[in-house]
Amino acid sequence: MSSIYRSLAAYSPLIYILLAIGALYAFRWMWKAWREWRDAVYSLEREFALNRLRRATAFGFLILLLFFAEFYVAALIVPSLPAADAFVTPTLNLLATPAGTLPPGTALPLETPAVQSGMSGCEKDKIMLTSPKPGEVIKGTVTLTGTANTPNFGFYKYEIAPVGTSLWTTIAAGAKPVKDGELGKWDTTALANGDYFLQLVIIDNVGKTLEPCIIAVRVANQ
Repeated sequence: MSSIYRSLAAYSPLIYILLAIGALYAFRWMWKAWREWRDAVYSLEREFALNRLRRATAFGFLILLLFFAEFYVAALIVPSLPAADAFVTPTLNLLATPAGTLPPGTALPLETPAVQSGMSGCEKDKIMLTSPKPGEVIKGTVTLTGTANTPNFGFYKYEIAPVGTSLWTTIAAGAKPVKDGELGKWDTTALANGDYFLQLVIIDNVGKTLEPCIIAVRVANQ
């Protein structure tokens, strides 16, 4: 079930667009039915128009219910899911790699200048990861701190990918803005040791994904 919730959250922009189209259709249907009912002369004609108005209203309420259900899943349920649930996705099997290694040809060591150059896309007082630091060696459960506080804030999430790949896996998310505070926890014990990108992503209140803040870290559990 958690994978379904995460999928609904991941595709929330598309879902919101489809629901908006459905809402416009429902409003047009309601407006047309109301005008027919208002202009009807005969009782039978008014009854038919009233039935169409009722169906259009019911459809509109259904769209509204689906909108609130999607918002509830994306903003409240997904942030409360355990971080370990993120690793059941078939798109990224982090446990398939023996400890201490990453797939050949995909990982770049943290000593690489491009990786050590620091943060990418981070902006102070808006979107920033302050802990862990770029290039830091981490283990166990790590507390992520930073800032996720942009105009029109919707929610934030943080994700990881092995260095040299774009296979992002969501760890967890949050529904409230954070400024120089705790963003959440990251349990690294389920991962193979190696180099990873960690990114903080903010989605605004209309479903637009902003440029993420990305750093590179090294996981080194015993």
